[in-house]
Amino acid sequence: MKQTLKILGLIAALAAAPAALADTLLIERAQEKPAEAIPTRGQSMAQVEARFGAPSERMDPRGGQKRQWPTINRWVYPAFTVYFERQRVIDVVARQASPDEVGPKPPIR
Repeated sequence: MKQTLKILGLIAALAAAPAALADTLLIERAQEKPAEAIPTRGQSMAQVEARFGAPSERMDPRGGQKRQWPTINRWVYPAFTVYFERQRVIDVVARQASPDEVGPKPPIR
């Protein structure tokens, strides 16, 4: 009985293995890239554009309506999206590379 359960467990594990190997986690791909491949926090807009070129899209600024809220700009590149507070990078988000990759979906327009 125990041996039958072990065999069934092994079969189940082997059946699940191809599916597990087919998926790529976005975080794994992002960790494989060297730090120079994406902008770093604190860089200016001019530094990002000089290093990575013009973005494929510059989204409309958000915030800045009231004095206490800074203006947030978003630049979209093929591999990542850069978020700026005023003129400085505050965050960089990697984009999903393929349908098999588990991670954020491209923004809805």
